[in-house]
Amino acid sequence: MKTRSGAWIGKNEQNFGQLPSTIVDLFRRSLLVIRTQLDNNGAIIAANDSDITTLSRDTYSYMWPRDGALVAYSLDVAAYSELTRRFFAFCKDLIHEDGYFLHKYTPKGDLASSWHPWAANGAAQLPIQEDATALVVWALWKHFDRHRDIEFLKDLYRPLVTKAADFMVAYRDENGLPKPSWDLWEERWGVHAFTCATVHAGLRSAARIAEFFGETALSDTYQNAAAQMKAGMAKHLYLADESRFARMLTPDGKGGYVADRTVDASVYAVWYFNTFSPLDPMVVSTMRSVEERLSVKTDVGGIARYENDYYHQVSKDIANVPGNPWFICTLWQAQYRIASAATLEQLEASLPQVPPRGPVRTKLDLPAGGERDTVTDVDDDMRVVQRRGELGEIATEHHDPRDLVIPHDRS
Repeated sequence: MKTRSGAWIGKNEQNFGQLPSTIVDLFRRSLLVIRTQLDNNGAIIAANDSDITTLSRDTYSYMWPRDGALVAYSLDVAAYSELTRRFFAFCKDLIHEDGYFLHKYTPKGDLASSWHPWAANGAAQLPIQEDATALVVWALWKHFDRHRDIEFLKDLYRPLVTKAADFMVAYRDENGLPKPSWDLWEERWGVHAFTCATVHAGLRSAARIAEFFGETALSDTYQNAAAQMKAGMAKHLYLADESRFARMLTPDGKGGYVADRTVDASVYAVWYFNTFSPLDPMVVSTMRSVEERLSVKTDVGGIARYENDYYHQVSKDIANVPGNPWFICTLWQAQYRIASAATLEQLEASLPQVPPRGPVRTKLDLPAGGERDTVTDVDDDMRVVQRRGELGEIATEHHDPRDLVIPHDRS
């Protein structure tokens, strides 16, 4: 590759297996797009755009810790650890003294604009999305597990890892589940399946880091909290009468909850972050419900965020169009197909559809059209290609694609 960008893309050898060249090209373009969103001081920006200013009078040029952590994970898998170190060091300087991240930050590290209130219904509440705190710890463990840069991790252990993990242990209710916070869609306050799964993963990651540094008692504390959280999810989040996980619980003030039974694509987190196996019957039936009830049954196709999604809604035919299709939700479903594939044919069905030019977009407005790209949409496209390439090789070598579930552990 003769260009500077080509040299940067090609500096690390990637295992694409037998993927077609169009998919490999999509991966490389995604890498370049992600690099344009990385501030040299460590912030990973959601999107550098301007079109949204016509509607919201603000931009997406901020760093959401959750989005940054997910992107950092993909960059580490792609062997760009020099970039992710800057991100984790940046997060060390951002975390609140009490152990959590707030909504979003500017590339300089200042607290950014937010619509999350510090009080509601006459009572104080933390304006946080707890999954953001958890995923930074999870991504840091994945970084270290891959690159083993001990001196770097040592400098982050107290100010970032144990500070965040201690908060996650403390911020739990009597059932071992996280106390309420905002969901990843930034629309609802409650106890979310996505948050539970990511906090479980964050606690397990912190336990592994503490164990590495010889603090076995602290590691046991984090591991026990994670185990209690998993048990609480199985007991309270799983809807036995519908054979699927609820997307959210609202505390009833009596030690129980009221379940939000809306089918939501974000419940993919219960297997993706390794709380439950992708082959667990509870997960299989949950993901089947997502595909059946959130598939857009038009020529456009794709997966909606959740049933009767109001955002830019253009159709009231909820049975066929539960909401506008979002690329990120569709890619989550693709990743599940990869993780649960039993045949090579099922593995092939997970390949993303490549747009004619440019990266994927956040969502499509039916019957056609689109919205701005965000870095997490491009990042998920990368993860599908990465995982599909790795596991295609495993399936070819071992002649049993079920083997591809073995290296799934992301926690």
